[in-house]
Amino acid sequence: MIKKMFYLLVPLLVLLIAGSLACIAGYFIYQGIEGQLPLSKIITKATQLFLVLSIFPAMAYLKFNKHDLGFAERNVFFKQILSGFGLGFITLMPVFVTLYLLGINVVDQSEPWTAGFLIKKITLSLLPALLIAVFEESVFRGVLLTGLKKNMPVIAAVLISSTYYAALHFLNSKTEIAFEQAQLLSGFTLLGEALANVLNPKNASAFFSLLVVGIFLAVIRTQAKESLGLCIGCHAGWVWQIKMSKTLFNPDFSSDYSYLVSSYDGVVGPLVTAWLSLAIIGYFVYKKLNP
Repeated sequence: MIKKMFYLLVPLLVLLIAGSLACIAGYFIYQGIEGQLPLSKIITKATQLFLVLSIFPAMAYLKFNKHDLGFAERNVFFKQILSGFGLGFITLMPVFVTLYLLGINVVDQSEPWTAGFLIKKITLSLLPALLIAVFEESVFRGVLLTGLKKNMPVIAAVLISSTYYAALHFLNSKTEIAFEQAQLLSGFTLLGEALANVLNPKNASAFFSLLVVGIFLAVIRTQAKESLGLCIGCHAGWVWQIKMSKTLFNPDFSSDYSYLVSSYDGVVGPLVTAWLSLAIIGYFVYKKLNP
């Protein structure tokens, strides 16, 4: 029991260390650029960087190689990304269609609806979507899920890694610290606010939706060997669609059906939770009927 609690809390410890290092490094970066970017944003990005860097010592400590984390050979890996992107498209597109039909998403008439504009948006949205997917999948469905799965039942590993994944999305602070008032420990004030924001009840709807998102991706990772490329592609497909949705539509929170989405990004919420939960259940029912 104690050993399982240890592995449960280790990811939190790593996150706190990464956040603390980001607070210190962020202060000096903030000073170096003379406050051109918000300190909170610098710390967020620095925390993500330190989390990525933590993959390498974690791999060495756990004696994992890239195949243990789910990376297939190069040609297979890139095919998985394309297949995963398609899976992401077909699993989330019904949500956007529903949001449009229910009047929750309203076409943004202020945009110049030209072919050039759409091609530009489609292209520019792909790279950040892929970068986000590579970072989050390598950390959560790669190192974290693999490490937890090695020391506890698969279901527990899936739930814990997915909880950390959901929580990370709310680890932020909206407090602005003026350049003249910034001190070395200012970042730790923001870090405390960010940790408290994870427990904010207002985020409950989006949190549970992202928890199910994490579980969906973890199911992919645990059901197929060396399948991290599928997770990355699926994740990138979702992020890309969300970014395109923000370009094409404006959410109407006065709609009678606005409770189906959250204010987090106007997409995740009860509708996504129900839809992906149904997909997960459907997969296991199909698997049971077709062993």
